[in-house]
Amino acid sequence: MGELEVNSNALKVSGKQHVKDGVIDFIGGSLGGIALVYVGQPLDTIKVKMQTFPTLYKNMFDCFTTTFKTDGIRRGLYAGTVPALATNVAENSVLFFAYGFCQKFMQKITKCETVDKLSVTSNATAGFLAAFFSSLVICPTELIKCKLQAMHEVKKQQAHLGVQIKSMGPLQLTADVFKTEGFKGLFRGMIPTLVREMPGYFFFFGAYEGTRELLRKPNQKKDDIGLVKTMIAGGMGGACFWTILFPADVAKSRIQVNNLNENMVSLIFRISRQEGIGALYCGLLPTLIRTVPSTASLFVTIEYSKKWMQHMSKDL
Repeated sequence: MGELEVNSNALKVSGKQHVKDGVIDFIGGSLGGIALVYVGQPLDTIKVKMQTFPTLYKNMFDCFTTTFKTDGIRRGLYAGTVPALATNVAENSVLFFAYGFCQKFMQKITKCETVDKLSVTSNATAGFLAAFFSSLVICPTELIKCKLQAMHEVKKQQAHLGVQIKSMGPLQLTADVFKTEGFKGLFRGMIPTLVREMPGYFFFFGAYEGTRELLRKPNQKKDDIGLVKTMIAGGMGGACFWTILFPADVAKSRIQVNNLNENMVSLIFRISRQEGIGALYCGLLPTLIRTVPSTASLFVTIEYSKKWMQHMSKDL
């Protein structure tokens, strides 16, 4: 009986620890998502505009200055901030919540001693699996964000055809999509989102954890490498994600903004055939410029907020 009681108590403690870790990962991801949006939103707006209307602007600087002159900061460069916050808070809270559990899953199947000792490949696989769950959450909010960011260009395009489109806020636009296309309209671009997110986060977490491993000193934990090295690792993760998966993101943006029903693969081939391979990477420069500070701020916020919450939870 004594041994059974010990095992039962151990399971209870383990269960409580898993729940506590899950809550900390969820809150840390939420805070990281907020930091990422406010640091990177202007360049994300430029990215979406260039992806969707590649012939409208000469380059990133032309798009930035035109947007600033035409619509200013709040309505221009920070257009779509509300759904972007919803997208990134939802994505990163679910992503890092799921990532923590997927790391524990990988620990079990690889028979690794602790999560901290997982290989780079195991961490990358955990990110791949976690991205499935975050993709389900972000597709509707990212659709609204992209439409708001490209609304000025869509209005101009439709005006040439004699069609007048009124400006809408995020709630009005969501209601309009739901009214005209139904619930499934909010999930337009779901397949490209999965194609971008799942392999993307394999490389994202693989590069992040691999860089942390390279930057740590002998006998030093990855969590203790410091602020600057954590930022470098975060920047590397973001750069790998976007460089490898950018064509899928271009296809997703066009499908969502232009209400296309075209298959993602056929769209990618059509863009490369009609507009050239370069069109599949239109907007990559502002994305990479944005990625380093925004992803660095994401991971720094997550890692340091988790440390603080873990410290505080010991007193509870």
